[in-house]
Amino acid sequence: MGKVSSFRELRVWQGGIELVRDIYKICGQFPKEEQFGLFSQIKRAVISVPSNIAEGFKRNNKNEFHQYLRIAAGSLGEVETQLIIAKELKYISVTSAEETSVKIENLYKMLAALYNRTK
Repeated sequence: MGKVSSFRELRVWQGGIELVRDIYKICGQFPKEEQFGLFSQIKRAVISVPSNIAEGFKRNNKNEFHQYLRIAAGSLGEVETQLIIAKELKYISVTSAEETSVKIENLYKMLAALYNRTK
């Protein structure tokens, strides 16, 4: 993967970790009965974003790395959808949803750029 020696150096991985923190904070606003429903779903999806970036990087194979970047992008789609659902159910504010959507869009762009840079 070029001159990068650790997935921790990847800005997109760092952004994924930041998104995890943001989502956990946002989900703290969910009703108690959602602990094992939407909250659980969104947590799994958001955790898989940086996890798949790291796993793909550690495989030391460009094709596998690209596959894991695609999986991470898919997980971002899940998070985005679940965020929309949370907003529609009024579990989170429109402002929180919009701010987080901007971060998700930036991560999509970073994933695409990393994918293209490592072709």
